[in-house]
Formats: sequence, structure tokens, C-alpha cells
Amino acid sequence: MMPTALRADRLLTLLRVGCLHAPEPLDATDLLIADGRIAALGRDMEVPAGWPVRVVEARDLTAVPAFIDQHVHVTGGGGEGGCGTRCPEITAHEIASMGIGTVVGVLGTDSISRSPADLLAKVRGLKAEGIAAYMYTGAYRVPPPTLTGDVQRDLAWIPEVIGLGELAISDHRSSQPRQDEIERLVSEVRVGAMLAGKRGICHFHLGDGKRGLEPLHRLLAETEIPADQVIPTHVNRHRQLLEEAADYALRFEACVDVTAFEDPGEEGLSGFDAVSRLLRRGVPVERITMSSDCNGSLPEFDAQGAYIGMRVARNTALIADWQRLVSEDVLPLEQALELISGNVARVLGLHGRKGRLAVGYDADITLLDGDLQPQQTFIHGRCIFSAT
Repeated sequence: MMPTALRADRLLTLLRVGCLHAPEPLDATDLLIADGRIAALGRDMEVPAGWPVRVVEARDLTAVPAFIDQHVHVTGGGGEGGCGTRCPEITAHEIASMGIGTVVGVLGTDSISRSPADLLAKVRGLKAEGIAAYMYTGAYRVPPPTLTGDVQRDLAWIPEVIGLGELAISDHRSSQPRQDEIERLVSEVRVGAMLAGKRGICHFHLGDGKRGLEPLHRLLAETEIPADQVIPTHVNRHRQLLEEAADYALRFEACVDVTAFEDPGEEGLSGFDAVSRLLRRGVPVERITMSSDCNGSLPEFDAQGAYIGMRVARNTALIADWQRLVSEDVLPLEQALELISGNVARVLGLHGRKGRLAVGYDADITLLDGDLQPQQTFIHGRCIFSAT
């Protein structure tokens, strides 16, 4: 018999599903989870009698790698219109209910009333609730606010810190950083990440300014920085910027991150439209990721840059745009999954652990119904969300 003192998270879990995409379709329909990782994949698996195991029957659902959202204002964004326009924090339930198992927290415009310390506390709180959570040190401004007073130390000593971001360029809210400042910061992140054994991502916020991606073109063309360390996001803010992003991705074999805007406005493109256009331009699917920017602000400014109103972004658009890519046959399911799982894990340096259903990987699993709607989300083998 199982000892009564045995903790629930030490149980084996046998998950039986209808089909499994790892992201490619597999013949297996059973996943055995042990100590938060995938221990075995197969069909009609049996666990020896007397072993502490719980069986989850989900024969009508499809198992896929849990989604990864690399751009989440977990402490809330906003503030461009004063303290009354600060956005709310996100909850673990809001994250997991969309099939998302991993998030990366960011600070945006406001790094005065919010700080990297606040962000770290929230990230650790989400981890305590079962979410796999990381963060970028810094914010829009240069020099970036940090936890230890130094970007390299943050990367070296804080496990949750995986890069710098979201550093704003080509935006009237940015610090208007000089090219040499951008290059120096990216170089510092690279060395700090090497010391920590991390990828060390520099996550760049793109505004709608006329310089567009020019600073990043110069960075990669004029320095020794590798393209896989630099990730521009919000590249679908307007059509011209998306065209620049396609050129950038093709020239440098670089990745670009599309934001799933709830309402892209007249100038912007939805996540669905942006991915579709990038693919038509010949950008390989492995060079594209999608993120939500959720709980950030969607501010509106007049022609002079004065604030006139805002809305709060949600992560529902990310899943809806992703579902459209499959339902409208833009991408097959296995390739579409890469946009919000495998590609993101590779970009962030989490490959080998996340973004795939394979033996030894974290048991981060989302169960989808026939409409690709998340019904259950397992993170490190624990069921964090169930629709029933």
C-alpha cells in the first residue's frame, strides 16, 4: 500500500489520451509522468501493482506541449495616463486556462511604480501556484533597472532572470538609446548569460517610430553579436514594420516575435494576418514566434503623442489567432504548435526541457478538444487547470 505520508506530487501519473502531438503526431497515446517529467511514452501502458499511480482518462482529447508565452506583464503594465491607468496583475488561472504552462514576465513603460523586485516576487508567486515562470531584467528605459545593480549579476545570480527586456526602440516612450548604448547592453547580456549558462535573450519592444528595425540591423551587421540573442517583438504593429521584420528575418536568419493584438487597429495586423504574411514572404516557420503582451496596456495617443485612452491586453487573442492558423489551413497543427511552444523554447534557451513531449522533458502538457480549445493544463505533471 502507498504510505499515507507520500506527497501527491510524488505520485506517478499515467495520462491516457486520444492522440499525441509532440509536436509531430506520435503513435503513442499514453504518457507516464514521474517527478514532474515525462518518464515514458507508449500505448496501453501498465504500471506494476502496488506502485503509487493515478490514472487520468482523457481519451477524447489531444495532448500537445503546453504553450509558452514569452511576453507577459505579470505585474500589470500601463501607467501612461497616470496611476489610475495601471493594468492589473495576471493570475495563475488566467495563464493556465489558455493552455499556457510557461510565461516570461516583463516590465514596460512604468519601471518607477513597478520594479524588477516586484516582478521577481510575482514570478516566484506564480511558480508557487504551479506556473513555470521566468523574467527579463530591465524595462523600456536605458540604463535598465536591475535587481543587483548590474545586468550581468542579475543573469548570473538570479535563476529566474533569462535576459533583458523589454528594451524599447523606435518609440516615443523609449529612452531614445544611442546605437553604442544598445550594443553595449546586448554585449553585457551575452557575457552575463555565458557566466550563468543561459541563452541571454535581449527582448526588444518595437514602437511605430520611423527608425523601425534599423538599430537591430546595425547591431547584427556591425558587431559580432549572434542573431539568436536578439528578439524583436510587436513587429506587426504596422504593415511597413512587418515588411521590415520579414527582411530582417531573411537577411540574418533571425527570429521575430508577432504579438497577438486583440484589436490591431487600422495600421496594425492581427497575429493571424502577421504570421500568414511572414510565411508568404518566405520566412521559415521556425523563425517566427507568437506572444500575447497580456496585461499590458494598449494605449492610444494623438498625433502629438498625447495620451487619449487605453485598454488592457488579454491572452485570449493569442490562442484565437493560433487556432485560426490551423482551422484555416495556413499551417498544420504540428507546425502551428512550434509558434507557441517549440520555437519559443529554443529562442529562450529552454529546449531540452520544454516545448516538446519527449522522455526527460518537463511534463508540461495541454489537452485540447476537437476545436483546439484547452481543456486541461499540466505543468511539471500537476493539473493546474481543468475546464470541468
